[in-house]
Amino acid sequence: MTDEPTTALRATRLGRRFRGGWALRDCDFALPAGRITALVGPNGAGKSTLFHLATGLLRPTCGELGVFGAEPGSPDARDRTAFLAQDKPLYPRFTVDDTLRFGRELNRDWDQAGAERIVRAGNISLDARVGALSQGQATRVALALAFGKRPDLLLLDEPLADLDPLVRIEAMGLVMAEVADRGITVVMSSHVLSELENACDHVLLLKHGAVRLDGDTQQLCDTHMRITGLADPATEDGLPAGLDRARVVEAAVTGRQVHALLRHGDESPDDSWIVEAPSLEDLLLAYLRSGNTPADASDAADASDATGAAA
Repeated sequence: MTDEPTTALRATRLGRRFRGGWALRDCDFALPAGRITALVGPNGAGKSTLFHLATGLLRPTCGELGVFGAEPGSPDARDRTAFLAQDKPLYPRFTVDDTLRFGRELNRDWDQAGAERIVRAGNISLDARVGALSQGQATRVALALAFGKRPDLLLLDEPLADLDPLVRIEAMGLVMAEVADRGITVVMSSHVLSELENACDHVLLLKHGAVRLDGDTQQLCDTHMRITGLADPATEDGLPAGLDRARVVEAAVTGRQVHALLRHGDESPDDSWIVEAPSLEDLLLAYLRSGNTPADASDAADASDATGAAA
């Protein structure tokens, strides 16, 4: 599978089926290199399955997935990829020094000084046993292992989910600083949408195992609008009668007012409507709440096709 060097992770008709059904099906996306991608979706959307496919822990049922053009799990892809899962598997009886030595023995291109710097910056002794560390300290050690590998692609499957808000902020700051310093491509899954807004510049949203959005965050926001106005009593949804309903991602009536998120189109609401640009959190929540099936939502993916395909 060949690929251009500017694409870190590319899927073509990717699918993975388990006994209970399809976890991912007919997924096409291109995640750009050198960017931080937010991987978003409800529980069961296929996010962890995608991470396991990208690391070679699972094989696709159909389609293809490439890591910088290489097959996941191949020596080239494995050397360039680091994966940190939510459970952060560490050996509790190891000391921190043992843990870093373990990473050094398993990776040909290991940054011992960088890994120790990350640990020491958290005031963690190299002689401390991993099992005696706090959750925040254990997360820092796990991140030190990931960055010590010198990856080109870092996959983070909600590794901060079990941390309190202050420690989450500290850990996120560590990730952002290391990524900026090393130019790493990051794909990060999180249910805390507000923390993604300031950290991520690309979005991949999965729902029902299908791609709903794939594109640059700013361009996706620019191609949508939020409208607020008095509900039209002549229509069931309260929106203007002449509005193309295919553009509507989500609409809700509250009292006499209607709020909606739309994709931009040829016509715009009249001056009686308040029109605003959505935040990334607004955009993601609307697509997550939307009751459309993946087939109904194909236009939504097309709306960001220019950004996703160009990546």
